[in-house]
Amino acid sequence: MLFDVAIIGGGPGGYVCAIRAAQLGLKVLIVEKEHLGGTCLNKGCIPTKVLLQAAKVKHIVDRASEFGIESTVTLANIDKIIKRSENIVFGLNNGVTGLLAKYKIVVIKGTATFKDKETLLVSNAGQIEEIRAKNIVIATGATPKLIPGIADSMLESNLIWTSKEAISPKFFPKKLLIVGSGAIGIELASLYNSLGSNVTVVEIASRILIQEDKEIADTALKLFTKYGINIKVNTKVKNFVDKSGKVAVEFTTNDNETTSEIFDVVIFAIGVTPNTANLNLENVGVKTNVNGTIEVFDYQETSQNGIYAIGDVVKTPWLAHKASREGIIVAEKIAGCTEVIPINLDSVPSCIYSFPQIASIGITEEKAKKIGTGIKIGKSYFKGNGKALATGEYDGFVKVIFDEKTGELLGAHMIGYEVTELLAIFSVAITGELTEKELMSAIFPHPTMSECLQEAVFDAFGKAIHQ
Repeated sequence: MLFDVAIIGGGPGGYVCAIRAAQLGLKVLIVEKEHLGGTCLNKGCIPTKVLLQAAKVKHIVDRASEFGIESTVTLANIDKIIKRSENIVFGLNNGVTGLLAKYKIVVIKGTATFKDKETLLVSNAGQIEEIRAKNIVIATGATPKLIPGIADSMLESNLIWTSKEAISPKFFPKKLLIVGSGAIGIELASLYNSLGSNVTVVEIASRILIQEDKEIADTALKLFTKYGINIKVNTKVKNFVDKSGKVAVEFTTNDNETTSEIFDVVIFAIGVTPNTANLNLENVGVKTNVNGTIEVFDYQETSQNGIYAIGDVVKTPWLAHKASREGIIVAEKIAGCTEVIPINLDSVPSCIYSFPQIASIGITEEKAKKIGTGIKIGKSYFKGNGKALATGEYDGFVKVIFDEKTGELLGAHMIGYEVTELLAIFSVAITGELTEKELMSAIFPHPTMSECLQEAVFDAFGKAIHQ
């Protein structure tokens, strides 16, 4: 059978691409080696958020007396928390399966490699099936990295984890080291800290959250420290040694000071490696970069016509919602839709579900200054917001960056309670190329934390009302 589109990988990029292509009348097949929904649904975004919600509930109950509510001491039952996560993931996974069936999308379990530019060889349980398609989409995702040299015995003994093991732990570590302070590392640090673990985060760079606006990252460092997370920057780690069922780790600072410490578990959150090594891309002339990512051009097409790549196998940011958007772009391009708009990587929103949350879109202040753009900056602090005070969550602020000449919104950066839910407003503003005039003239409901978004815009142009 000849398909219009064959998609390798059924994650948030692959299955969304499949559904959109089927909606447009194309005959579609997905090859998935494990679980539909990919890492995000099964071992990443969703289960992490379920666990973080449990931590959030505990955080609220622990503070109940501040709100005039008397409660007993709360204990986190990690087994029940993980069971709830598994149930939610199971339901969502079934939902994806149902959607693909609704659109008559063929799903084949197995691992795919290229035979030629229109043919895939799918291997499953020793059997090989040949699949032909006019267009092929690579959506194979990525795998968490480990530092080279980690002994297999450390992994087998459950002393070294990646994010996958961290969201379904076989035991709760009382003392935990997290290597890496990007989004995943910081989320896991907040999660385990809130549930009662003694957490240390180590970062080789000079600051945490290196991709975020520096002012936001600096504030995050202060707040995470305030909440009890120990953070070491400008520090390298090495020599992970099993010491009677625990992990001895050596730290070296930039000043060559060396110390060692023992932890129950070490979690590596140092990035991911694209799953492109075993696809036989060289057989079909698909170019890759040194880090294993696939080179793509407009509409996610690779160096080989008819072969596309989306999600974590292409350039950063490696985010589920970016992969989904890329999947829609590819489907519409293959179907011959008019006015298909390529993805703008500068307008991809970023969310970190720590305590407090961090949300951003567009360029940072540092980048704006580096490229020489004249800017206006506005800020609004949650400590002056009525809704934030009512909830008892008033740490943090909103920061906006505008082009001084045109009034175009260039970037927005936030840290605070549930700010990830506020970010979509600025995503619409940037996509719609709104200026300060539209944002100032809109009516924001009161009392809501969203008022801080508009107040920051007012502040950027010297019109702040409440500060």
